[in-house]
Order: sequence, then C-alpha cells, then structure tokens
Amino acid sequence: MPLDGFSRWNTLRAFVPFSRETLRKRELEGRFPRRQHLTQRCAAWPNRELHRWFADPVNYRTEG
Repeated sequence: MPLDGFSRWNTLRAFVPFSRETLRKRELEGRFPRRQHLTQRCAAWPNRELHRWFADPVNYRTEG
C-alpha cells in the first residue's frame, strides 16, 4: 500500500484482521483512522493514517 493517497475497503480488507462492521465501530471509538468523503458517495481512508495504525494498532488513537 503506498504511503500517500487513499484506500477504499476493497483494498483495505486484505490488511485488516476483522470485518467491515468491526472496523466501523473502531472508527467511531477513535481506534481506527476515520474515512474521508472524496465525493458524496465515495469515502476512503488516508494511507498515511492507515500506516500509523499498522505501526501500532493497539495504542492507535485518532487526533482531535
């Protein structure tokens, strides 16, 4: 996965060990990077934040 850019679920699911629903719950809790809406119907995760999560998934917390 490149360091820059965005990734959608179809790309991301190979790298995360849980379901899309668990990812959504962790995202709401601040324990997984938040999606950004690129258009009205298209949301993706910023790759830089995903790499931060990959480096330390247990202690990851969103900023802000």
